[in-house]
Amino acid sequence: MVDWSERHHDIALVDENGGLVAKRRIAESVEGFNELLTMLAEAGDTAEEPIPIAIETPRGLLVTALRAAGRKVYAINPLAVARYRDRYSATRKKSDHADAMVLANILRTDAHVHRPLAQDSELVRSIAVLARACQDATWRRTRAVNELRSLLREYYPAMLEAAAFRSGSLTSPTARALLQLAPTPAAAARLSKDRIETALRRAGRIRGIKESAAELRAILHRPHLRQDPLVEQAMGIQALRLLATLDAECASVDQLAEACLDAFRQHPDYEVITSFPGLADLSGARVLAEIGDDRARFADARCLKAFAGSAPVTRASGRSTVVTHRRVKNDRLASAGFTWAFSALVESAGARAHYDRRRAAGDRHAAALRHLFNRFLGCLYYCLQHRVFYAETTAFPALEPVEATPA
Repeated sequence: MVDWSERHHDIALVDENGGLVAKRRIAESVEGFNELLTMLAEAGDTAEEPIPIAIETPRGLLVTALRAAGRKVYAINPLAVARYRDRYSATRKKSDHADAMVLANILRTDAHVHRPLAQDSELVRSIAVLARACQDATWRRTRAVNELRSLLREYYPAMLEAAAFRSGSLTSPTARALLQLAPTPAAAARLSKDRIETALRRAGRIRGIKESAAELRAILHRPHLRQDPLVEQAMGIQALRLLATLDAECASVDQLAEACLDAFRQHPDYEVITSFPGLADLSGARVLAEIGDDRARFADARCLKAFAGSAPVTRASGRSTVVTHRRVKNDRLASAGFTWAFSALVESAGARAHYDRRRAAGDRHAAALRHLFNRFLGCLYYCLQHRVFYAETTAFPALEPVEATPA
């Protein structure tokens, strides 16, 4: 009933028979919101029985204002709306008013198969903003690293060796400080040990500075194939610009992660979530951000697993039955779940045994991790519903308890 856009929103109200009761175009402003409330009141809206709202987005100022007013808001997937649209027009014509009518009729006929927005707390919604922003910054940092690494391979392989020194990477402060100091092989050839030591101290190194500086200088001074001088200089300028982007993304990840962790540690579910093996503070915050703290959001653990994409999906038609993994899912939760399951392999004997059993049964690595994530989600759902901590022997009852070795 609300077809939204950046500049305005089209409103359509229908009765129980699908007849148009009222329509209007409003601005996303206080005045526009008051117009919407007036329309709803004239259509019979009351505090005891508020008229539900259907809209194609779960976020935005209008959605926030509607939820603050105590209204039930249904966020309908745009793909679902497109399929419903074909029920009302075979010509595939489209207009903002027609889309608002489609949304209103979706609630009139099929409200029981759609879920209203979860009633998450303000704290968990703030955690979601920070966790998603941190995850986005992490992905941007990865893209920046890949771009910089691709460029360095073309003219500066010594810097890649220096970045990998003692299991480091281009995101490490040491590697970024070195590249800032010597963006080309020609500049690296003029580096003294003292300047490298200064760069290491600026990057935060405290111990073994002299030894590390000597080894890094030896790496940078090794003979390598070179580009032409002017081309090398141009590539060095490009590398510095990419380095500036990488520096900004690294700083964003650190600052957003700190803010996210501060908020997550204040949440009542913090101790339950972090009691699970493989879930650290940041990954736990990402999981909470996606599942929320509205205990009525998921009817059972199966709904949560389907939402995360860890539960398989069956496609059956006639004699054909195919069971495969879900492609329509919450990608952020699925990404956090892959990391969660992989990290749990070294922290939980039960998780490792479960993964090995799935691999022995023929699962590939990703499928085995997805199955383990599916198992963990069932445990997490139970623990959050009953406010209990994770227990290894309960999660994996087939695992025999291991006694500690005497010192």
